[in-house]
Amino acid sequence: MRKLVCLYLLLAFSLCAAAQKKELSAARDNLKSGKNLEQSERDLRKLLEKPANRQNEKIWLTLFDIVKKQYDQGNEKLYLKQGFDTARIFVLTGNMFDVLERFDSIDAMPDAKGVVKPRHRRKHATFLNDYRPNLFNGGRFFVNKKKYKEAYRFFDMYVDCISQPLFEQYQYENDARSLYEAAYWASFCAYQQKDSKATLHHAVLALKDSTHYRSMLQILAETYLMERDTTRYLETLHEGFKKFPLDLYFFRNLVVNHAEQQEWKDIIRLSDMGIVADSTVIDFLFAKCTALLNTSHYDESIVMGNRIMNLNDSIAETYYNVGLAWFNKAVLLDKQLKKTSAQKKQMAEYYRKALPYMEHYRKRDPEKIQRWSSPLYTIYLNLNMGKEFEEIDKLIRKQGK
Repeated sequence: MRKLVCLYLLLAFSLCAAAQKKELSAARDNLKSGKNLEQSERDLRKLLEKPANRQNEKIWLTLFDIVKKQYDQGNEKLYLKQGFDTARIFVLTGNMFDVLERFDSIDAMPDAKGVVKPRHRRKHATFLNDYRPNLFNGGRFFVNKKKYKEAYRFFDMYVDCISQPLFEQYQYENDARSLYEAAYWASFCAYQQKDSKATLHHAVLALKDSTHYRSMLQILAETYLMERDTTRYLETLHEGFKKFPLDLYFFRNLVVNHAEQQEWKDIIRLSDMGIVADSTVIDFLFAKCTALLNTSHYDESIVMGNRIMNLNDSIAETYYNVGLAWFNKAVLLDKQLKKTSAQKKQMAEYYRKALPYMEHYRKRDPEKIQRWSSPLYTIYLNLNMGKEFEEIDKLIRKQGK
């Protein structure tokens, strides 16, 4: 029985070896003729999928020659303007890197004595070094086509060369400018695909690209938000606002976060920092106006609101803030059980101050009934505006049905 098993295994091995030899022979014939190269590439890749063939040097080197031959043919057609797909040239460039980088790990395997002596590394590294700029160019080509998955592959390979033993003699990490830019574009392409892991993969290097630093901070902030990493999200927003206060992306998102937590003092602090950078930016002024209103600093909120209206009188929410500040001042007096005549007069004056702002806001945003109806109801009531009071009372009753 054991003899039969051994015989079967020997027969199977012989058949596999024969098939392997046949595929290699066919590939070499196609290499010489320059025909059927894509089919030969597929056949050789199938051979390498089998564990028994994965360390077969002949298959790897023949596969590389097949890929390079396709590249050379395509490059010649492009040069002669014979209509070859440019994208295909870049893909073949990437394939050459992929094949030789994978083969290098086999070439560098220790011998029986544990000694590592790669025989092909220097030759292959020298060859690929001349083609490495095409990885960057390929990435840019696919970015322009908005093919971000394909673009990411090239930028990732370009950056990954610094960690490949195959290229250690070139010290690519010293070529900072192109390396950092490629890292940024890799992160950008990964972000476009909503791939958080890949976006963060080259983030450390990407942040060193001064040209795209601001954009990278935004990409990181959005990625951390997607990952629900609130701590890093806020840290990134604060870093961005500190370095680029006039890029309102960072400020607006910080304000939204602090407003959700009702951290109005933090919003005032951020707004003041923004106002120092540019005192005419409406976002800074309006955020502070709203925060002052929510911390009961009504007089300061009114001053800030008027400042905004002097710069831009078309923002409806500013009228609401100022109107509500005057209204709240009146309500504070109205809550007192015993009011002097002077206080009653002051209260009515505050309601009169609030009236034009609230009516203007109603006119500008009539659909926001829940916001302006209650203040106007109270104002009309206290100012004895019977006609207006009846109208708003009917409106509120109708809304309550």
